[in-house]
Amino acid sequence: MNIYFICTGNTCRSPMAAMILKNKNIENLEVRSAGIYAQQGSAMSQNAQVVLNQNNIEHHHQSSLFNEQDAQWADLILTMTTAHKEMVLRLVDDVGHKTFTLNEYVGMDVQDIQDPYGGNVFVYEQTFEQLNAAIEKLAKKIRTEE
Repeated sequence: MNIYFICTGNTCRSPMAAMILKNKNIENLEVRSAGIYAQQGSAMSQNAQVVLNQNNIEHHHQSSLFNEQDAQWADLILTMTTAHKEMVLRLVDDVGHKTFTLNEYVGMDVQDIQDPYGGNVFVYEQTFEQLNAAIEKLAKKIRTEE
């Protein structure tokens, strides 16, 4: 299964989501992330790296701009907000059947993952907790569908 996580700049939420999911070591799973407005090749934000390190999650990341080729590659496109989802659906035809917000796909009550950009480590920890809870449900869902 190929999963494509999408956020705004691809330096906070979507790379954290990708690294959390990769850390689950699920067989036959490929994960990529991108940002709708990403600057190609930027590093993950410092506080995102700090939080991943605190949780012993290995990470290597350079930002990527959302593109149609990766959207077609993906079996599942998971966005961080409903606004990201709407943008994906405007940018690429025929992906509506596989595009969801992460929280929508796993049945969480809140649709959007908070954006920690510019916040302190505590704010990033809160976002990490939101992502981790949703990705735990995602991992269970993937394993059941295998």
